[in-house]
Amino acid sequence: MNEGGALTASQWDNRSMLGPIDPLYSLSGFFVGLLVGQTGMGGGALMTPLLILLFGINPATAVGTDLLYASATKTVGTMVHGFNHTLRWHIVALLAMGSVPATALTLLIISKIDLSGTMVSDMIGNVLGVLLLLTSLSLFFRRQFLAFAGTRLLAIGPKQTTLLTVTTGAVLGVLVTISSVGAGALGVTALLLLFPRLPMAIIVGSDIAHAVPLTLVAGVGHWFLGSVDWPLLTSLLTGSVPGITLGSYISAHVPDAVLRPILATTLLAVGGRLIL
Repeated sequence: MNEGGALTASQWDNRSMLGPIDPLYSLSGFFVGLLVGQTGMGGGALMTPLLILLFGINPATAVGTDLLYASATKTVGTMVHGFNHTLRWHIVALLAMGSVPATALTLLIISKIDLSGTMVSDMIGNVLGVLLLLTSLSLFFRRQFLAFAGTRLLAIGPKQTTLLTVTTGAVLGVLVTISSVGAGALGVTALLLLFPRLPMAIIVGSDIAHAVPLTLVAGVGHWFLGSVDWPLLTSLLTGSVPGITLGSYISAHVPDAVLRPILATTLLAVGGRLIL
């Protein structure tokens, strides 16, 4: 593997001879997919740092590969939530109106940067670490934050809610394109604030559905920039597709109070590790 994390021709041939499916990557994909299906969170927030810290993947390659992994995984989750009628397509459309153009603009900017450089790798790692810490805080203090801001947001009219939803999508587009983190926990928290009357299952389903076009556009952009590892992606998807299918079906039966502290603590530790 070269400095940028991409496979050389000889390494690709050797890896193909061994077969594209790595059981350890597939197992990681399954558990992350299971978590995403249940909560809408944990895709980029867990998979990207897992690839960087545990498997030693270059940060730029980890982000690019995880984006396409998230797109395929959350497509399956969207189908399940759509079948269960636990998503709102108008919310998905408003978020995408902001996220897709913001993603395209961010890709244009980073295309001018050498993603294989050490400075860029360090920057991605630091941005990822900060976003993981913010995500962790949003999980730890979500109830208090919603109690503080929720009553104020209830007074906002439909036009303001529409504008804020599109703006939220644009912010998520930038964050996800750079780090692959944000579409899950940060997106769910924002939707809870903007649509406090909706059930949690619909919030999660809508967030997962919005992540599909966002991560697809960002992932294809990273592919053209050369920061996608296809054999790694194949292995991850082999585990994640059954994982998110199972997680989406049982999402209504696993208490959020159990999952949220575990995920928040994990993200706090991982975020601190990436920064330090």
